[in-house]
Amino acid sequence: MISFGKKIAVLRKELKLTQTELANKLNTSVSVISRYERDEMTPSIDTAKKLAEYLKTSVGYLLGETENDNLLKDPKMMERLKEIGGFSDEEQQQVLFTLDAVIREIKNRKTYA
Repeated sequence: MISFGKKIAVLRKELKLTQTELANKLNTSVSVISRYERDEMTPSIDTAKKLAEYLKTSVGYLLGETENDNLLKDPKMMERLKEIGGFSDEEQQQVLFTLDAVIREIKNRKTYA
């Protein structure tokens, strides 16, 4: 599994950002960004959120909760998740039940196609 710091470096380079540019966005120094990328220092929660936003990924990806950095990049998907988050617990369960049924159906079709 790739480390927190390495993920920052890879994502930063994919976006063609220099350490200086990222440091400026975070109102910090290049040496701090360098220390993050070398896993010598870890950012605060607020800074990790800002890093994820600037690097167009999720905090979950940076922290290793998921290895899929594209999982929550789709703005349409994020908007839907935010809307569901505003529902009552019962309504959320209904949405998830329906979503699970659709996912099962699609998987079944792929299996038997």
